[in-house]
Amino acid sequence: MSIAELLALAQAQVAATLASPRDIAAYAAFVLAAGFVVAGALVKTMIPLRWLAVGGNLGLVVYGALHPQYSTLIVAALLLPINVRRARQMMRLTRRVRAAEAAGDASGLWLRPYMKPRRITAGTVLFRKGDGADRLYCLVDGAIELVEIGVRIEPGRIFGEIAFFAPDKRRTLTARCVEPGTVLTIDEATVKQLYFQNPAFGFHLIGLVAGRLTQDVRRIEQRLQAQSRPS
Repeated sequence: MSIAELLALAQAQVAATLASPRDIAAYAAFVLAAGFVVAGALVKTMIPLRWLAVGGNLGLVVYGALHPQYSTLIVAALLLPINVRRARQMMRLTRRVRAAEAAGDASGLWLRPYMKPRRITAGTVLFRKGDGADRLYCLVDGAIELVEIGVRIEPGRIFGEIAFFAPDKRRTLTARCVEPGTVLTIDEATVKQLYFQNPAFGFHLIGLVAGRLTQDVRRIEQRLQAQSRPS
């Protein structure tokens, strides 16, 4: 087939498409979906990426229904609710983090939807000094003592987060249950996903670590001052 024949065939196909409002709408939806996909490849954070994916899914659903391309329609229709759900989860987490920051709330209960509950009895050791850090904890009720420094953790507080950022990823203290209660746990893989997918969560977690380290420094300074006073 010659180039002239190919051009004539393309012109005829374009003319046939423009003569059908249904085909125009289908191809417009396809172009829009492609634009969302390209934009999604350029963004760096998860929430915009998810909403762009939703836009792409909607465009492909319209294209698959009008053209019709049933395989495209089915795949896009299956991905659409997944992307909507993930985007809404990330937005809810962002709102919780911002509310916690605005209220000066250092508790970790806003992280509850991503954590698993665990009942603990008195005497249970959650981790020992020197253990590898593979989980983050939040105390719901009961009492946890950091044995080496004799500090009790209040219900609602996150603990065990410092070791996640330590070079050797080792626990610096021992956490022992002194009263029966409930803790929430979240594994390292989930923490990393939330950290990289949601910048607000990452900054809040770093703020918790910085606040805890500041408390440790003050505690050491007070202990040194007490030791330096004449008896």
